This record gives sequence, C-alpha cells and structure tokens, in this order.
Amino acid sequence: MTDRSVSRRVARVEPQQIRRLFDLANEHDGDDVVHLELGEPDFATPEHVVEAAVVAARGGETNYTPNAGIDPLRRAIAERARARGIDADAERVVVTTGGVEALYLTLLTVTDPGDEVVMPTPAWPNPLSQARLAGADPVEVSLSPADGFAFDADRIIEAITDRTGAVVLTSPSNPTGRVFDVSEMNRVVEAAARHDAHVVADEVYHELTYDGTPRSLAAVTDRPDRVVTIDSCSKTYAMTGWRVGWLVGPEPVTAAVTKIHESTTSCVNTPAQHAALAALTGPDGPAREMKAAFEQRRDAVVDRLREVPGISVTPPEGAFYAFVDASGLPGSSMDIAERLLFEYDVVAAPGSAFGRGGEGHVRFSFANDLERLELGVERFERMVRTETSPV
Repeated sequence: MTDRSVSRRVARVEPQQIRRLFDLANEHDGDDVVHLELGEPDFATPEHVVEAAVVAARGGETNYTPNAGIDPLRRAIAERARARGIDADAERVVVTTGGVEALYLTLLTVTDPGDEVVMPTPAWPNPLSQARLAGADPVEVSLSPADGFAFDADRIIEAITDRTGAVVLTSPSNPTGRVFDVSEMNRVVEAAARHDAHVVADEVYHELTYDGTPRSLAAVTDRPDRVVTIDSCSKTYAMTGWRVGWLVGPEPVTAAVTKIHESTTSCVNTPAQHAALAALTGPDGPAREMKAAFEQRRDAVVDRLREVPGISVTPPEGAFYAFVDASGLPGSSMDIAERLLFEYDVVAAPGSAFGRGGEGHVRFSFANDLERLELGVERFERMVRTETSPV
C-alpha cells in the first residue's frame, strides 16, 4: 500500500544541502567556526528603513493590504523597473513575501503539472524545488566550468521543448557570481516564446554588480510579454528577514499571481511594506557603502584564493559568492564541505547544492568581514595543502 502521509509533490523535494551544512555547523563543537555558507549581508538594515516600519506600525498601518501590495510601494517598484528600461506600471507589480515567493507564485502561474522548468546550473536550488512542488519537472542544463560557467544559450535552447513551461535565469548568478550576456539571454526568450513558455528573470542581485551595470532582460527583449522579472529588498538593502520581494511582468501573469496570493499569504507584512518603500525611495548611501564593501571583499578573497595551490576561481562579477573549483581534492563536494567543517572549522556550501553543474566546487560567501574571510581562506588553504601534498 502506498504511503500517503505526505503528497508525492512534497516527497519529491529534498532538503537543501546548504541548510544541512548550517545545521551541522550548529551541532559542531568547533573552535571559532567561520561561517561562509549563507547568502546574507552582514550589515544592519539602514536606520531610515527601520524607522519607516516603526512609524507605520505606531501609526496604525497594521491591517491587511491589497493582495498585490500597497499602492505607493507598487508605484515605486514600477519606477525602479522603468529606470532599468522595463516597460512597467503599478498594475503589473505584485509585492510578495521575499523574492522566493515571487518565484514560486510565478512558477505556479505559468506551469502545469507535467510541464518542464529549464534552468542552467549551477544555480540557486529553490526554483528546482519549487518546480517539483508545482508538479513540474526541473530540467538542469549544466554550464561548463572550463569557461567559468559562462552563459551558453545554445545548450539552454536545445533543452526547450513543447513541454517547457518556464526557463529560470538568475543573473548575477548564485553561486557563481557570473553576469550573463543579456543578448544571449534574449535568444532564450525568443526560443521560449516559440514554445509558448515564459522566462523568469531572477535579478535579486542586480544592484550588487561590480563590473558595470547590466541591463535587465525585460528591457532588451522583443517579447516582454514572455518575461517575468523577480527582485527584492533582501540583498540590496540588508533586509533578508523583512521578507519583501516582488515580480514585474505581463498583466495576465501578475493578475493571476494576485489571485493566488489571496490563497497563500494574502499580503506582505504591512509595516515591512512601508520599510521597503523607504528603502526604494530614501537615501541610497547605505546601499552604496555596502556594495563598495562587498566589492573590496570580492577583490581580497579572489586574490587570496589565487594563492592557494591546486584550486581555481573565476572572479565573480556580481552577488557575494566565490565559487571555488576544488575538484582536485578527494571526494564529492559534500565530502569536501564536511571535512572543511569538522576538521578545519569553516562552513562552506557544497557545489552539489546548486545542481549537477556545481559538483566539484564549494561556495564561499564573502558577506563577512575581511578578518573572518582571511581566517576562513587560510584554513581552507591548510586543508588543500594537507590533502594534496605528496606522502
């Protein structure tokens, strides 16, 4: 008899390996453990953002809001999108509980059970799980480590079929930090449109791009009716726990997302929406300072990792991750991450957490101060030298 204690959809979802390392680290009785596994800014939320939430709460802004979000925030998001060249208005914006809910509600809206969701890997694993929860089948397209996981439109287009409901593209990439060529991504949009599929452009790290400012995919495509753009306050404004994200897209999609939002979380926390409004419309000094600090850390970490023998890393162009090729070490990427934790007191994310394309790598987050980063890389180097030195 089939065990129906949980649904088949839920049974298909595996616990994330990043969380597994986080939990193992919490159980580990280590000596001064260096945490480099989580993608979370180590800065405080800007004071004017916090104050906006306090004022809203004390002023009675504690009731339900419209399912799509408060009008001033939706207008501010639309203005932000237009500044990136996206044809947007407030009616095509839905405020969500973080970017992760925006992704999930979009996949629920544009895919049917049995559809496929195409995604180049290594990639943030949540959309893989979300596709399964929506009853769709994730299709991984492994990018090549030989060219630093550069975007390969031809391989992705080859994976698009009449079963494809969506293609998820995250740029800048988590975990590689690569910024994908927008003209090549547009080729994927055109291919998806020919198969009546959507492209979900995850741009939550857009403002944390260090080598020039990339263009948004929806701003350059001839098929904006097939692109849904995801963004949030979490990374740009150090607001991960506030849980405010959004999607901007064609009206049929945003109208449907608004409809099902009523059946999920109803609306985003009201004071948090006012905080997000302050983040988007207030002074941008704190966000610029945080970005400058991340860029300094990026340069320091990459330079330091290049001194470690037997490993390699492609300099990240955005986000705050270094994706390190550790394939010269024995074992799987999970084996490597566990040894690094239990024997050297450093927590990193195994490359296999990001799909098949990430095996043989470990991800270090440089959302930490320079002293801790130096200590973490020093311990990693000690591990590499120990495990690769001749006996």
